[in-house]
Amino acid sequence: MSSLEQVRVGLGRSVRRFLSGQDRPPADRFPADPDDPGLFPLDGVTRRIHGDLSMVVGGLRAVLIQTLHPLAMAGVAEHSDYHDDPWGRLHRTGRFLGETTFGSRRQAEAAIDRVHRIHAKVRGVAADGRSYSAADPELVLWVHATEVHSFLVAYERHGRLSLGPGDDDAYVEEMAALGERMGAVDPPRSRAELRAYFERVRPELGATDQARDAVRFLLWPPVSPAVRPAYMVVNAAAVGLLPGFARRELLLALPPATEPLVVRPATTVLLRLLGWTLAPPESASRG
Repeated sequence: MSSLEQVRVGLGRSVRRFLSGQDRPPADRFPADPDDPGLFPLDGVTRRIHGDLSMVVGGLRAVLIQTLHPLAMAGVAEHSDYHDDPWGRLHRTGRFLGETTFGSRRQAEAAIDRVHRIHAKVRGVAADGRSYSAADPELVLWVHATEVHSFLVAYERHGRLSLGPGDDDAYVEEMAALGERMGAVDPPRSRAELRAYFERVRPELGATDQARDAVRFLLWPPVSPAVRPAYMVVNAAAVGLLPGFARRELLLALPPATEPLVVRPATTVLLRLLGWTLAPPESASRG
């Protein structure tokens, strides 16, 4: 193995640990099994989108917009230790997505059961006096819809390959099955239904003090100086994908033309670099 290859493989391990808390790549943790493809077909759109590095941007975008639901945000603020363990939630979410997207049916069902057990304990009263429960089908639907939409728009903006006609609807349809398993009732099954859902829920959304505190932490977490430039690129890309009302509520803004002229090219370079570091070792790729 050449010196450059050793550096690349080492960087890949570091990047993988930062993003998922795992040393082994998904291909090693979830070997393809035609007899048990899991919840999603091997040639489905979900596997294509969730296997793309644009998920890094989509994941942050999803968490940012999720803060706008006061009850969902209250649950995170009162039952999460994100200030003390900023990457724990990232790693748990990455593990869940890996197991449900690429794992066997047994792995996927175990991951879903694990989340159900956690949700059963997350309940309380928000600052406005309303009760909340993470198992509430409406809150489950909110988290599901924001993740599906965020992963989709991030892939469309920053994904390695373009989606074909109807692939967006196919992705929403495939993910609806996972949403139902999580406890969402009647999740959107097309992009039009996804759009209609957000129009329906829009009056319930708004940035609380808890939301703005969480967003400040999400955008400026404690990271090493070596990681910060890359993290800031992901930040800007995620903010650039937020709808205008969300940026206004969360007091986030990008200068005019910054997204297409600066953020998008920088994100392309970053994701290609990450893809290079995460590629299999040359010896493995030669088989």
